Amino acid sequence: MSMKLTQKRFLKGTREFEIIDDAIHVRIKTPFNKEKLTVSLSMLNPNPVVNQACLEFHGRDTNEPVLSLLLNQPNPEEFDAFVEALKRRVLEEYSVAAGVKAASHSGEFDGNHHHEPPEFEESHDIRLRVKVQAVDAERIEHAIQMLETYLVADDIKPLLSALEALKAEPRNESCLVQVAAAFNDLKGMQGAVLTYAPYLSILFSDNPFE
Repeated sequence: MSMKLTQKRFLKGTREFEIIDDAIHVRIKTPFNKEKLTVSLSMLNPNPVVNQACLEFHGRDTNEPVLSLLLNQPNPEEFDAFVEALKRRVLEEYSVAAGVKAASHSGEFDGNHHHEPPEFEESHDIRLRVKVQAVDAERIEHAIQMLETYLVADDIKPLLSALEALKAEPRNESCLVQVAAAFNDLKGMQGAVLTYAPYLSILFSDNPFE
């Protein structure tokens, strides 16, 4: 099974990312050059980092950017779906590489199965700098749905409540601050939350909209 994302930039060419089995294949075409790159999924850190207009996946060991995707290209829905699939496959392949059998069920993504995503020992207090004018209520709703589907709701109840309030009032700065506070309180659950709701990475970035 493969999944593909194609990103185009006017006068700068095309980037194509395709997940095939245990690797992601990258093809970059510019007016003057063509590049191909294959990256093993198990070597990637599943938590991407926003860097200006790009979402970067770093190496698990090197902590250096390995993949760079243009934010929200070709559209937010397709971009989010690909990022979520990529992060999920990275976690699965790392589990296999570590000798842990990855969970697989025929109806894995139908309903709430709570397949115990990994918890990360390290947690970080985020500094919220994104403008409330940039908050997208539809993407907040999608984040809520993903978290309710793949995590135990009771474990992240304060965050879900804060996200619901922000969805209802996306331009309310105090609601945005409450989301940040609830996320900071999650500690070891932060990595799992960002795995299934990558839009929060954008909310918690250093002003990617400026």
